[in-house]
Amino acid sequence: MKPVSNSLVLITLLVELGVAAAVSSSLARSKTFRDLLLLTDRSFRDTAKLVALICAPLVLGVWIRVRVPNFLAADISFETTILLGILVGPLAAMGGAAALSLPAMWHGEYWTLPVNLAIAALAGAFGRFADVEDVWSFSPLIDLSIYRWVTRNLKRPHLDRQILLLMFITATNFATSQLGRLHPRRFFELHSDQWYVELAICLTAPVVVGIPLKIWNQIRIERKLEEQGRLLLEARFDALQRQINPHFLFNTLNSITSLVRSEPELAREMIVKLANILRVLLKDRDAFVTFSEELSFTDDYLDIEVVRFGEKLRVVKEIAPETLQVVVPSMLLQPLIENSIKHGLEPRIDGGTVTLRSRIGEDGRLVIEVEDDGVGMAPGRVTPGHIARPGTGIGMTNVRERMQVLYGDGAEVSIESRPGRGTKVALKMPVMEGEGGGWGSVREAFVEAVRGVRR
Repeated sequence: MKPVSNSLVLITLLVELGVAAAVSSSLARSKTFRDLLLLTDRSFRDTAKLVALICAPLVLGVWIRVRVPNFLAADISFETTILLGILVGPLAAMGGAAALSLPAMWHGEYWTLPVNLAIAALAGAFGRFADVEDVWSFSPLIDLSIYRWVTRNLKRPHLDRQILLLMFITATNFATSQLGRLHPRRFFELHSDQWYVELAICLTAPVVVGIPLKIWNQIRIERKLEEQGRLLLEARFDALQRQINPHFLFNTLNSITSLVRSEPELAREMIVKLANILRVLLKDRDAFVTFSEELSFTDDYLDIEVVRFGEKLRVVKEIAPETLQVVVPSMLLQPLIENSIKHGLEPRIDGGTVTLRSRIGEDGRLVIEVEDDGVGMAPGRVTPGHIARPGTGIGMTNVRERMQVLYGDGAEVSIESRPGRGTKVALKMPVMEGEGGGWGSVREAFVEAVRGVRR
């Protein structure tokens, strides 16, 4: 191999930075790569896929360096081998290093394989020794890393693994550079007789290693933020769901209290029904249930209210059969029915009727309606267009919040009311089938819902 001029070396170092950034950014766009990179417990197959994704374009780069004169920047196999070692461990890194060596070996650079394997083993050992956060926070800005190391050690001297990684990359690159100087036909590495160019070679290597770490660490941070957001939404949903239960419980106990002296048998019957409801509420419930299960739960509540109101309360159901296996948020209907009875029918002397309807709308969404023929709502409580103002009752507010958390803009909650004629609450939500459509993974459906609709 002909000696490389110092100007070509400096240009090559500059282009290497661009190659590292381009390859890293391209890989970061792949969902498969992101998922494999961020797995905490990779299988052998996952690790092999990750190594293959990283090495495939860079093996091509080594081949281009061998075949195209003076196009040296495409070969960043040294930095890639170190990157593999600290990310996936020594054995997997040695596999990647062997793949990166093949084009060079084919060209007669026979020392490439043993040198790359040695570098992979050393980098892998360092990766096992270093803390994960130290690796991911490694900065390609060398001067800032050294400055932070000096300031930290002036206050409290300690072992800094980031500086050790910086020194390891620099020292190893200097050793391989000297090997390439002594045996250019058997091993390739940039080198120079000028000390400042040699220094630039040694200092560029940590930057080339640090660029992918910085780019991929942003993916890691975004994934963590997404996970934290998902957990926050789950916690918010659980809080809203649990907030309904005391509200329902206290109202039911008040109803029982009013019957204990006058009609003890009816009170006893109501206590049995309440016990059935509490048994369901106190066990672990999924975020979603089938609409048929929700109706069964609602029946127990209605039985309690029928005992309380007697013939003054009538219940009509107009349920489309195709909606029974659609998945809906649990504890969805009870607050709406409670509002209809308490605020719509109870003020009327002769009571009234609560009608439950369900159907699949023209837009393909599930439509659930709870309607009463009670006293209705005053005009000031409903905005123009018959859309209820937020905060119309605790139960209504919770239903609205839960629908927003689960479906975002994919759901609608509307109220239509006429004073003296009654109120109708309509819920519209996307259809998720309970059988053959993922009922076995309801939890996953909830996770996907909160991921997608709240961005």
